[in-house]
Amino acid sequence: MQRRGRKGYAFYSIVIADARAPRDGRFTEKIGTYNPNTNPATVDLNFERALYWVEVGAQPTDTVRNILKREGVYMMKHLKGGVKKGAFDEAALERKFDAWKNDKQKGLEKIRTEEEKAKKAAVAKELEAEKKINEEIAKKVAEKKAAEAAAKAEQEAAEATAENAEAPAEA
Repeated sequence: MQRRGRKGYAFYSIVIADARAPRDGRFTEKIGTYNPNTNPATVDLNFERALYWVEVGAQPTDTVRNILKREGVYMMKHLKGGVKKGAFDEAALERKFDAWKNDKQKGLEKIRTEEEKAKKAAVAKELEAEKKINEEIAKKVAEKKAAEAAAKAEQEAAEATAENAEAPAEA
């Protein structure tokens, strides 16, 4: 893998290189890209070339091996081995690989929907918390206004009694 991108935002090219070449140095062929910054990580892979290099004996790094397994390169290599041994034919190979790929896609879709549900639940929870806080604030404001109105009424009542007390004294 060749590191690209800026500081704090890595982006990798998946390359075929001699083991003695430096990480970002000379390479034989670029077969894809890997962006770990997205959720889930984005992989753009030339499947046929990756399969070719794995079949001729290329030894991937641990990260690239995991990427190739997730994309199905090693599954296809395994199935092609079964065809070579005569366990099944090309049509069965395609059916098995398609079934595996569909199962993989369903798993990814399930993960995405669960993440979306979790995000929606978190937003709803935040909204409920904010509503409770707003209700408490509204309650405090209403109590304060009621206290101010009561104080104003008491003051007016005191002024009215004081005026009533002064009026009979004058008479």
